[in-house]
Order: sequence, then structure tokens, then C-alpha cells
Amino acid sequence: MDLDPEGIFRDDSDEDDDNTQEREANKEMVVYLVDASPKMFTPAATTTQADEKQETHFHTIVNCITQSLKTQIISRSYDEVAICFFNTKEKKNLQDLAGVYTYNVGDRDPLDRPTAKLIKDFSSIEDSFMSNIGSRYGITAGSRENTLYNAIWVAQALLRKGSVKTVSKRILIFTNEDDPFGAITGAVKTDMIRTTVQRAKDAQDLGLSIELLPLSRPDEEFNMSLFYADLIGLDGDEITEYLPSAGEKLEDMTDQLRKRMMKKRRVKTLSFAITNDVCIEVNTYALIRPTTPGTITWLDSLSNLPLKAERSFICNDTGALLQDPQKRFQLYNDKVVKFSVRELSEVKRVSSHHLRLLGFKPLDCLKDYHNLRPSTFIYPSDEHIFGSTRVFVALHSSMLRLGRFALAFYGNPTRPQLVALVAQEEVASSGSQVEPPGMHMIYLPYSDDIRYPEEVHVTSDDAPRATDEQIKKASNLLKRIDLKNFSVCQFANPALQRHYGILEALALGEDEMPDIKDETLPDEEGLARPGVVKAIEEFKASVYGENYDQEEAEAAAAKASRGEASKKRKAITDAASQKSAAYDWAELADNGKLKDLTVVELKSYLTAHDLPVSGKKEALISRILTHLGK
Repeated sequence: MDLDPEGIFRDDSDEDDDNTQEREANKEMVVYLVDASPKMFTPAATTTQADEKQETHFHTIVNCITQSLKTQIISRSYDEVAICFFNTKEKKNLQDLAGVYTYNVGDRDPLDRPTAKLIKDFSSIEDSFMSNIGSRYGITAGSRENTLYNAIWVAQALLRKGSVKTVSKRILIFTNEDDPFGAITGAVKTDMIRTTVQRAKDAQDLGLSIELLPLSRPDEEFNMSLFYADLIGLDGDEITEYLPSAGEKLEDMTDQLRKRMMKKRRVKTLSFAITNDVCIEVNTYALIRPTTPGTITWLDSLSNLPLKAERSFICNDTGALLQDPQKRFQLYNDKVVKFSVRELSEVKRVSSHHLRLLGFKPLDCLKDYHNLRPSTFIYPSDEHIFGSTRVFVALHSSMLRLGRFALAFYGNPTRPQLVALVAQEEVASSGSQVEPPGMHMIYLPYSDDIRYPEEVHVTSDDAPRATDEQIKKASNLLKRIDLKNFSVCQFANPALQRHYGILEALALGEDEMPDIKDETLPDEEGLARPGVVKAIEEFKASVYGENYDQEEAEAAAAKASRGEASKKRKAITDAASQKSAAYDWAELADNGKLKDLTVVELKSYLTAHDLPVSGKKEALISRILTHLGK
């Protein structure tokens, strides 16, 4: 029985960490709680024109969630969402609580991955909301009904599935009512506030994150301190800082680009061995990763259901399906050395820990070309190994103080390699954190990976040198077209934007394809400014001379004239070929009848075969006979 020797050291369970995708361990579940009280249907801003259509806060939130769902299909297709309205006339939830309506479409679960039908139907929900769901004030005087309490309870029940250790669970509340209990007073109000806040704290104790996205009315600023600061657990300066950050978050939901973003979520957890006796736990985060279109899913041609790929091993000699544990082999000195899967795993196990410290080196020993691919950010965790943060902080502080980086071994079985751990100090601005403290894990090359460029020795006479005038003009040009405050984050990949835009249009059944703006194209308006045009012309004149444009025009005209002459010659040749094809020249030559043809007919043969046409008739006939080999 023959075994395939290829890929002997490739384990089926190995993962390629070059572009680590976020797995189920980083899954996120979100419940959108949208206030549907009559205040949400009032104009979001004052308008000066009577006939101008006034946009409501409810319309704004529907657009925000729609755009967020569209982006989520691209960025995190395996995240799950649910949409709930509170302060509604109708009720629809598993707990049968009043004033809460869980929105859903088709056979989809209330908390599930977003679908094209969900996005399409939800985007037009305003047209039928009042007739199908309805709006009302949920908390009124003389009633013990608490719709906000019910909404948090329903959201908590929806997020019950999945462990908080493997799933991130969030509740996002959208409202423009800063005091939902303002209509009641006395002990009833105090009791309802207490029970609602306690319900939110119980949810947070279970690992759920509650966030508020407030909307301010035209005549009134949203006041967090009235109620919602206690609900989500804010105090002191956090209250004043929350409103601007919430506004930015809301704007980001509306305007964020349709691109596949690698969120800064935990990719995996590593054990970091400092010594043989000291081991800590760190989390890794992918900061920059290349974005590519989603993978293709193969479907059955009849049922249109996804296909599942399976692999089986068949004996080449007997054709039997192999059920026993597979063995692999490697040829060594013309001998077959067999390995079991377990033996291969032991052979490839270089280290017992994911990350092992080897020593320290000065920072100047780390060169720019040592960075093979985007680094990974690591941060301590006390989740399983208590005291990891304390050890990490001591190591981090010492590395910053001494100006050193840590050399470590990254024990990935498929690609064991050396890494450099570079400490990053915390950067704060205006009381908020800009860059967190931690370490960057930089993947180092082996000696085999470094290529030394060939040295080309040229003399001063071989290479042209720019004059001082040319350098001056070039410097002026650079200053004129300098990109101020440039950042790669300003530009989206136009190919990806178009790809996902077309997918979105097809999935949602839209009639028109989206118009994607290519931000990588040159700024024609900016380049047409007089100062920039002058700098370009001066630089061009200094390098190519004053008459460069005229010379280029003359060369283009000469090329065009040559092209016209070539087209004319080709037309003459084609016409001669057609005329010559009417005769059997070999038969005419054998029978001696070439002398019966006219000079024009003889020249058609010569022209068709690119032969000279000068001379008398006898010379033409002799030239044809020679060409025919007669």
C-alpha cells in the first residue's frame, strides 16, 4: 500500500496564524433596544422651510441600525443580533411582557445572524410601524407598568445562550428621553428606578455590557445624570465625557465604510514562560491584517444548500476505505521511515509553552527590516493564572527603563520562530487613552530569510546627476503637493468597496448598483490649482527643457504619419492578395501562360508576396518563376 509522502509534517489540526481569523471565541451578540415612544417620532432638528421633510430620531436610529447590519455582514458575518422596541402598543416576546416588541422576519431566530431579508424589511419599517406595532408612553402616572425594566429583561433573556467567556454580549439602548420616570412621583418612582437599575446591574454581573446612545432633542440637551448614569454605571467625569463619545459612536454607526474590519478583539490566549518556574497568561490582539473578500461557499445545484467537504483516504492497491489511524512516511537514504500522527505531533513540539522568554537585547539591535509581517499586540490576563498582570507590569516597566526588548521563542508547531517583544508605554491625551500599555510581538526572520542586495558599482560618469536648479524645482513641487495630515486610514480599498456594494445590492434586490467613490484617484481639482500647475511646469522644463512639449508633439505627429502610411500599404497589399488569389500561379507557370497576363496582374502577385515590382514584363515573369521555384 503506497502512502503519500508529501506534507508529512503537516498536521490536520494545525492552523495558519499568518492571517488569524477571529473564531467563535470572539463572537459577539448584540441586542438593539430602540425606544418607540411618541417623543422619538418628533423632528430631530428644527427646520426653516415649511415644505422640507423633517427627519425624526426614530428614522435616524433605523438608518443607523440598517447601516450597522450591512457592515456586520461584511465585517463579522457570524455575529448575532436582535432588535427590540420598547414603549410599543403591541407586545411580542417570549416572556409575554407588555410594551416590548421583538422584531424578526421569517424563520430566523430572534437572536441570530443578520440576513438580507431582515435588513431589507427593517429599513422600511417606518411605513408600517404605527399600524403593526404602534407607539405609546410606557411609563405613566397611575400605572405600575415599567417597559424599560421589561425591555432589559427581554434583552437579557435573548442573550442567555453562550458563555460570557467565549461570547461578548452587549445591549445598546437608543432613546431621546433622559428621564423615563419623569411622569410619576413619590415612592412609586423611587421604587421603579431602584428595580430598573438593579435589573441592569444583575445583567452586568452576568457579563452583559449595557451601552446608551442618547439623542438630544432640538430644545433640550440629553441629561445623563437624571437616570441613565446610574443605569450604566457612570459617575463623576465619566458622565460629562460620555455624551461626546456616544455622539461619535452614533455617527460612526451611520457613516462607517463597508469594509471588512479586523476588530481589536482577543485573537487567542498564550502562556508566556518567563522562567522554568514562572509562567503567566497573556491575550493577543490583531491590530493590522490584510482585508480580502469573503470565502466562496459551494452550493448544491438543485437544493441551493451549502455543501460540506469531506476527505477520505483510499488504499491505492485494494481500493478499500482506510479506517485505521493514518501513518505517514518520509524517505531517508532510500528507506521509508513511517510516523504515526501522534509521533509527528511529538516531533514537531519544540516547546511546551506558546511563548518562552530567551533573553534581552538593546533596542538598537532591532532593525526595520526585521519586521516580517504585521505585529501582534499582547496584554496580560488574570483570568486563569492569577498574578499575571503583576509580573507583566514589572517586566514591562524594566524594559522601558533599560531600553531593551525581549527575545522570545514562539512555539507554534507549524512555524516555530523567534519573536521580539517591544514594550509600548501608555499614551494619554485630554484625559483619555490614545495608546494602551502592552507589548508588540514582532516576528523575526531567520538567517535564511534575509536577502542581501547585490552591490552595483557605478562611476560618477555612468549615472546622471541632477543640477542644483532641478533639485530646487523638485523641492518646490514636493512642497506644493504635500499631503497634510496623511493617514492610510483615510482611504478605503475601492475594489473591496465595489465588491461588497454589488453583493449588498444583489442580496437586497436593489435596482441600481451603488456608486463607489475611488479615493485613491489623484485629486484633479487640487492638481489644477495655479500654484501646483506652475510648479509642475517649472520642474518639467528644468528636467526636459523648454521645447519638450513641442518635441513631443512633433514625435507624435511623425508617429501618426508613419501609422497612416503603414495602414495605406497594408490596404494595397490586401487588395493585391485578393486579386492574386483568383489565379492558380503554379499551373500558369507550368503551362507557360504567365506571358499572357497583363503587367498589372503580374504585379498583383509580386505585391501580395512583398516582392519588387520594378522592371519590364520579362523581369516580372522571371521574378515570379524564381519565387515559385520553377
